[in-house]
Amino acid sequence: MTYELRVEVAPPWTFRLRGGSADGLLRRRGDSLQRLLHRDGKPVHVAVIQPRPSRVLFGARADSETDAIWGIRRMRFATGVDDDLRPFHDRFRDDPVIGKAVRAVPELRPRRVALPWEALAAAVTEQLIEFERAIAIQRRLIAAFGRRCPRTGLRDVPEPAVVAATAPARLASFDLAPSRALTLRRAAAEVASGRVDLLAEDPLPGWRRLRAIPGVGPWTLEMLAFLGQGRHEHVAAGDLGYLKLVGRITTGNPRARVDEPAVREFFEPYGEWKGLAGEYLRLAAGRGLLDFSPARSALGRAPRRRGTRWSASDPRSAVA
Repeated sequence: MTYELRVEVAPPWTFRLRGGSADGLLRRRGDSLQRLLHRDGKPVHVAVIQPRPSRVLFGARADSETDAIWGIRRMRFATGVDDDLRPFHDRFRDDPVIGKAVRAVPELRPRRVALPWEALAAAVTEQLIEFERAIAIQRRLIAAFGRRCPRTGLRDVPEPAVVAATAPARLASFDLAPSRALTLRRAAAEVASGRVDLLAEDPLPGWRRLRAIPGVGPWTLEMLAFLGQGRHEHVAAGDLGYLKLVGRITTGNPRARVDEPAVREFFEPYGEWKGLAGEYLRLAAGRGLLDFSPARSALGRAPRRRGTRWSASDPRSAVA
């Protein structure tokens, strides 16, 4: 790789660079985050550093300027550095459910991935099993099929074409359930063939094709939309963490669990910010910032607008 590009970004909203990813694709090395990507088979190495709160530096090394620009664009998306979240914070900083968390951690960003295919593949592996087990499966797939840079030791996610050409039994050998192996392979084939364009401006045709695959349900597509395509209006309502949290909030019963429609009703007042509201709900639960008292549950299922997911050991999903 011969071309190097550096871009300095001033985030429009308070921002803090997070750590690496659980699957090992995004790694923290010193003060920087490092990621290996590929564009049309050519490697792109991207590094991100935040020297001070008001500045974030992106650096890319690639075969061409075009590839370097592409790599930085994908990592800007993954970090959410360009997201202006002021409208969300202005609207929900006093929300009776997530307001404390919104005020406490204004810099929160969803943990997106650089490419939507990563989000789709991860969602399939995370269906109906514990998160830690799913991460172990993802790491095995990356080690077996992901392209590696000998100089940096970084690996990229396996290409859809590679996964599509792999026998289901081979995929299942990494502890992936046989049905999930078939689902992953079929989804990969749709993406590799171009029949599903995960970067299309209009995602609906692609979602419809993916939804026709056995094993791809609303939860999988909502994880893709939110973490892989940056659509804040989507929340994975079938997530077991949300079923439990919303049940406890709305009833005051620590063992209560609601159904998926009740979770959707709960998040409806958050409008185009449902996904981000879900992230704050998880954060609030983890930091003890939620009020589970019977008086609080009397507010009803849906939180009020301003002026008028969770345990780490929980399975990620109750549905596909």
